[in-house]
Amino acid sequence: MQKIEISSVLAEQLKKGAAEEYGSFSNYSEKDLNSLIEIEDSILQSNGYKNPDNNQFAAKVEQIFGRKIDYNSTTNFLKLDTSDKCDKELNFVPLSSEHQNLYISKKNKFLSYFYPIPLIIDYQKQYPELKNIEDSPIDIETNDGPNTIKRWKDIPNLKEQQKKNTQTLVARNMYLFNDNKTYTTWLVTQDPIFVKLLVKQYGYTKEPKFNDLAMNDYLEKYQTSPDIGDIIFVKNCNGALEIRTELLTYIKNHTKADENRLLTGLENFGYALENNNTFTKDEKYKILAYIGNTVDPFYLDFAGITSGNASWNAESVLYNSSVKDKNIIAIFKKNNYYGLPDLKESLIRVQGILEHDSQ
Repeated sequence: MQKIEISSVLAEQLKKGAAEEYGSFSNYSEKDLNSLIEIEDSILQSNGYKNPDNNQFAAKVEQIFGRKIDYNSTTNFLKLDTSDKCDKELNFVPLSSEHQNLYISKKNKFLSYFYPIPLIIDYQKQYPELKNIEDSPIDIETNDGPNTIKRWKDIPNLKEQQKKNTQTLVARNMYLFNDNKTYTTWLVTQDPIFVKLLVKQYGYTKEPKFNDLAMNDYLEKYQTSPDIGDIIFVKNCNGALEIRTELLTYIKNHTKADENRLLTGLENFGYALENNNTFTKDEKYKILAYIGNTVDPFYLDFAGITSGNASWNAESVLYNSSVKDKNIIAIFKKNNYYGLPDLKESLIRVQGILEHDSQ
């Protein structure tokens, strides 16, 4: 019965064709997604995927994507809008150039794009009884007159896409929900957009190789601009400040006398805070504290030095900000230095210089 239902859904998809621009995907529904998920579940099982129990899966989804699963809800899916992580409205829109949503199946306990079925299996081989559907052209009327739109069998590299999409499905779920680290390198090399999405959009910073990809990508594209702070200091969907401390540690561990571009980008974010309307005044002080805790200790050794890929300022952003805002030191002390290990020592250094300069 299940195969008959999937065959029926696939038949409708074949009749509509593969032309996104002419509305081939416009009438897809939850029924299409359910059929896809049943197919993908079989693919995952044949590749060794072990479905987590409810608690394990819910904990992973919340840890990685910041979404809570309610097993008492009648809905079977969570939608992850990859362009707006706070958009939680459930709608069923298949994968296209415009829509890149991910869907989490609460029942089957894995995640997937909403692929049209012909993008995930060799449908001609598995459902040969449907072959005749694509024997005829798909003719439609457009504003420019009659047109014939492409069928799935007209896509020249369809088998390569099916293979890559299957590999992607397996690698993502085996890594994320089965803790199978053998897929780490494949994801970095073959699925880099998703990896960077995990780090930058969702703040998944537990995997060093993923952090490498995201930060090196930043380094190559943005050099020392302040944009790096946008993926470290973020507002969550409740409007609260979140600080991705693993990325600050990454910057610290990848800074040395002749390489400080990431650190400089972080400092520049600190200098730009004054005109940043995303954060409250108290949040800006906290952000500056975390930046100072990361940056300032390097100035004990490297202030004023130019070497290799590093050009060190005469003083740190913590010192320069304290010169401009006399309240910083008192506010940091009042907040017990935000529990940051190096910040107190850095403030003693900064305060000493300020007192010396005032004499």
